[in-house]
Parts: sequence; C-alpha cells; structure tokens
Amino acid sequence: MEIKTENKNFSEKFGRSRLGRPRVLILGCGDVGMRLLPLLRERFRVFAVTTQAGKQDALRAAGAIPIIANLDEPATLARLARLTTNIIHLAPPPANGSIDKRTRNLTAILPDHATLVYVSTSGVYGDCGGELINETRTVRPHNPRATRRVDAEQVLRKWAKRSQSRLSILRVPGIYADDRLPLERLNKGLPALAAEEDVYTNHIHADDLARIIAAALFRAQSGRIYHAVDNSDMKMGAYFDAVADAFALPRPPRLPREQLQHEVSPVMLSFMSESRRLDNQRIKAELGVRLQHPTVAHFLQTIRALPLR
Repeated sequence: MEIKTENKNFSEKFGRSRLGRPRVLILGCGDVGMRLLPLLRERFRVFAVTTQAGKQDALRAAGAIPIIANLDEPATLARLARLTTNIIHLAPPPANGSIDKRTRNLTAILPDHATLVYVSTSGVYGDCGGELINETRTVRPHNPRATRRVDAEQVLRKWAKRSQSRLSILRVPGIYADDRLPLERLNKGLPALAAEEDVYTNHIHADDLARIIAAALFRAQSGRIYHAVDNSDMKMGAYFDAVADAFALPRPPRLPREQLQHEVSPVMLSFMSESRRLDNQRIKAELGVRLQHPTVAHFLQTIRALPLR
C-alpha cells in the first residue's frame, strides 16, 4: 500500500518540527515496528522507544532516533511527555495480571489533542463459534492475555475522551512472515485438531500490518476500531498443512481435542479453543488498504513458487 497525502493537509494535521518534519513516537519497536520505520521516516522524525540499549544502533540504522525508556518504570517516561502528539503504541501488556499497567503509565504522560494508533489483538472477542464478525462485535475475552488487551483499549478510550485526542484501535490476529512461520512446530511433529473439531483462524503478514498501521495514522476515524486482517478464510489445521506443503514437510497429525490437550502447551490450547472469522472491509473502505499478501496461500506461493495442494 502506498501512502499518499496532500502536503497542506499533512502539515495541518501533524504540524512541523523546527527541522521541517513532524515527529512520531513508536512504543514497542520490535519486528513490526522495524517494518514500519521505512514507511514513516521520509515524512517524520521517528523516535523509537526501546528498553534495550543494545538495540540503539539497529534503530539508528533503520532511520529512527532511539530513546531508552520502560513503560514499567514511570520515572523513565517523563522525557516523552512533550515530544510529539503522534504516537504508535505497539507495546504489549505485562505478562501477568488482569490490567495493563504499561498503558496506564503511558496515558499519564501523553499530551492532549494527540493522534494515537494502538495495536491490540483479535483475541478480545473470545470464541465466536466460527462466525464472521465485524468491529461492532462485543468483546468477551476468554483468557488473561485478552483481558489485559481489553483493559488497555478501555484505558485509551477514556484518555482520548478526556484529552480530546484521536484514537484508533487495530485488532490484530496471528502475524506471519517468512521468518514467522510454524516451521519448528512442524519439524517437531506437534499435532493439530481433528478436522471436525478444528477452529477458524485469522492472519496478517507483518509487512501488511505495518502498512495498515501507517494508514491508520493518516486516515483512521477518531474512536474507530479496525480489523487488521487479510482475506484468508481457513482453519488452523489447514494453515499448518499449507505451510508444511510449501516447505515439503510432513503435515501434522490430527487428534481429537480430548487427546490433543495433553500434547500441546496451555497457550496453544487456548488458541485452539477460539474460532472466529474477521471481516476486513473497514480497512479497505476507510483506510484505503491494498494488501500485498492478500492470503496466506498467496504468500506461500510467492516465497516458494510452489502450488498448494
């Protein structure tokens, strides 16, 4: 997706720094954040928050200005308070608890009249019985990870209303890329659900997610939720089979749920307990997104030039 903006409107929306470009702050600049940098660095002076001093050189090489700070340590966030009104929040919640203290610490120092894009998870919906759902679906998280994401969304909504800021929330499913495929799982021969008990899953390529985030920064409506998902319509076992076929690996064995729960981790079992299909019309109609990898099958054919069986 190419990002195009009219210069005058861009200047009015994002303002200008003394060096001629507006600023944008990225919190949680991991794999997706690094893919996002090339889409922003020509338009913005990009500041990227990291907790790892050893990552500063990589961030600089990618065109960002690194800042060492930690959302778990409020005292380290003071320098971010007046840095910019354009924020991309990619940082995950803490690993434990029912609330996202990191997002609470962040909103305590955010400026008024800001623009913020928050990357959440599709797990907030819980199990939908395989239904096709849009962004108006009520959230019903079924595990602590998703509960913390719902908490973060609610905290950000309250902040946006209080500060008169423009907030958009991207609900993201499983992220894949050439280096983010379940090859280790397949090589270990870990089982998948039997076909009659299998669940629908949703996917997005990491590069397409970066493009959706950039589009949301420019085009998202205030207070709007978007499904950052591709066009794939497949069950989890079919996904594993497709990857296995593309890399000439054995397809995983299929087991009934009662037996499989003793063979996989609790985290994987939780993913295998939720079935839903996410509608993605809103990112196309409102954000103007054109997916580079419209389906998992398209991606696998591209990287391996192999027809999927």
